[in-house]
Amino acid sequence: MLFRIGDYVTRNSYHNDTVFRIVAIDGDLVSLKGVNIRLFADSPMDDLKKVEEVKGIQDDQRMIERMDDFVKLDRNEYFYLPGKVLHIDGDQEYLDRCMNFYKKLNIMCYGVNLKEHEMKDEIVSYLEDLNPDIVVITGHDAYYRHSGDMHNLDNYKNTRDFVEAVRAARKYEKSQEKLVIIAGACQSDYEELIKAGANFASSPKRVNIHALDPAIVASSISLSDKNKPIDLIPIIEKTKYGKEGMGGIITNGMMFVGYPR
Repeated sequence: MLFRIGDYVTRNSYHNDTVFRIVAIDGDLVSLKGVNIRLFADSPMDDLKKVEEVKGIQDDQRMIERMDDFVKLDRNEYFYLPGKVLHIDGDQEYLDRCMNFYKKLNIMCYGVNLKEHEMKDEIVSYLEDLNPDIVVITGHDAYYRHSGDMHNLDNYKNTRDFVEAVRAARKYEKSQEKLVIIAGACQSDYEELIKAGANFASSPKRVNIHALDPAIVASSISLSDKNKPIDLIPIIEKTKYGKEGMGGIITNGMMFVGYPR
């Protein structure tokens, strides 16, 4: 079968469980980017199966519908000021999808596209300029399972960069109640990101995460009452793969509630 850049495919050796888009072809080796998960991969051409129907937009809509209990607010008596989000993403396409997600939920968000290795050097300047309540640090990552040591950062594609960015942000604002940090991507070292100072991180079971998972957590915090601790488990369960893909610590929400409207 003839494949071209832009084709949507799955991999036979992985039971065709994930849809990718072909982003480059070098002889028989094909470079792939996940449509709905934050993952880059390589594959021999003979392992690929072409997919005609791709459900990226429909998938995003289903993720938005999971937020219904947050957006159905009592607007007859009160007004609401959701927490402000700074979303730093290593992938422009995923960033655009996340920004559209925030927009549909009426959350003020600033989006920045930076390569993962640039984040640690740039993040403080954005925090100073924008003064967000929540910062998302995400992009692409991978755990090299053949290494066998899941607690060595050398065995991850970009976790070290995320950890250093979290440390820089946490050095700028030490309080996890004043600045909520959400960090990581597919298969990231969850424990190291939490120890570095993230409130939420991926991936406890080193699984892939959905492109919108960091935005789902950020939006949930943004739309939760500032003076009340969040209900942690329901927020995690709104993400695509639940506690296998995302985890975190109980903290307060970031939304001010005012009266009268």
